[in-house]
Amino acid sequence: MSGQGRAELGDGGGPLDRRAFMVRTAGGLAAMSLVPSVALGRSAGMNLEGVRVAVIGAGRQGRDILGELARIPGASVSAVCDVNERRLASSLRRAAGAKGYASIDDLMGASGEFDAVIVATPTPTHRAIGERAIASGKHVYLECPLAHTVEDCAALASAARSSGAVVAAGLHGRANPVYTLARGFFLSDSVRDTVSLRAQNNRKTSWQMPVRGGDDDKLVNWRLNPEVSTGLAGEWGTQQYDVFNWYRGSYPTSVTGWGSTRLHQDGREIPDTIMTVLEWDDGVVLEYSATLANSYGSKYEVFHGTNAAIKLSWTHGWMFKEADAPTQGWEVYANRQQFHNEEGITLIAGATQLAEQGKLKEGVGLPNSSLWYALDDWVASIGDGSAPATSVDEAARATAVGIAAHRAVMSGERTKIDLSAVS
Repeated sequence: MSGQGRAELGDGGGPLDRRAFMVRTAGGLAAMSLVPSVALGRSAGMNLEGVRVAVIGAGRQGRDILGELARIPGASVSAVCDVNERRLASSLRRAAGAKGYASIDDLMGASGEFDAVIVATPTPTHRAIGERAIASGKHVYLECPLAHTVEDCAALASAARSSGAVVAAGLHGRANPVYTLARGFFLSDSVRDTVSLRAQNNRKTSWQMPVRGGDDDKLVNWRLNPEVSTGLAGEWGTQQYDVFNWYRGSYPTSVTGWGSTRLHQDGREIPDTIMTVLEWDDGVVLEYSATLANSYGSKYEVFHGTNAAIKLSWTHGWMFKEADAPTQGWEVYANRQQFHNEEGITLIAGATQLAEQGKLKEGVGLPNSSLWYALDDWVASIGDGSAPATSVDEAARATAVGIAAHRAVMSGERTKIDLSAVS
């Protein structure tokens, strides 16, 4: 396997060769069948004390987080903070019983009301708010991308390392059960040597938010503000680039980018359509495209290997085996779907147990969003003291890759990815 002859497992074991890893991978698949809660999240079945959560930021992401927290065992929203009165009032209607705060100072003055803090504010504000939350000694969840500059990423990573609490970052793929399962196959001979990588995120939307009386356009439409925005490559690409960083256990070293405005001719300086090509030192290349002008194909990642390809789309995953790939035993549990002239093996968490119950097809898609699994993982880590799926150090590196990709898009030049400041 190119650049991956040995793999570190996350259970504290030492490095294993391919043969040993396949044994562990097969065993892991069987073990998943014995744990029916695998797709229900880590907190399922845990006897958690109530974790009182304060959510800072009541915009679109904050509202999504409030909705997901309501379905996580052991978590309750006790406080919501936002400087915008309308957003705050709307969010408080979603979080029954929570108290509202109009400033960080007011929230921190009532620190006895919560045990943990989620930072879901605009990316350029993450450092100031995140450092304040971490310094309070509370458990903290920082949404990703981590920040809009490499310097801010490094500062947040440093602050998190000094905390005695659970500080997690929201790179959603790392807590996703389908992505975790697929990574086991990727690290084995099921996929074998990496050939190429491909991903996209297509949505027909504008990023242009209405500006109400008294609001500052630059603050409301910060994603379109060239002074602070990291564009599609940073805001969307960071999450998807990180899937490849995580699977490969390494980071790209250079990126080339292009961007233009194909639909939203409203004077914006941030392109609504981009293409980036990220290169690793071993010659593997990731082609990534994103657009606000078309929705076809939505959001996915593809790994092409010499034995198989894996396609992931956040709630689903499939493996497409090559005709000459060896049979490895786990196929007996496989559910299959037809894709034009290709047959995909559906990657299902808990496949063995579902097969025994005759419910294999019911388990094809995850019951929850990737955001839910990331939040659930953080809550579970608070409960049992374990390390969260994503450290702030990993988030800093992933975000630095996204920042470099945005710079490449804006300059049209090949850009070196230097992670020394966040490593």
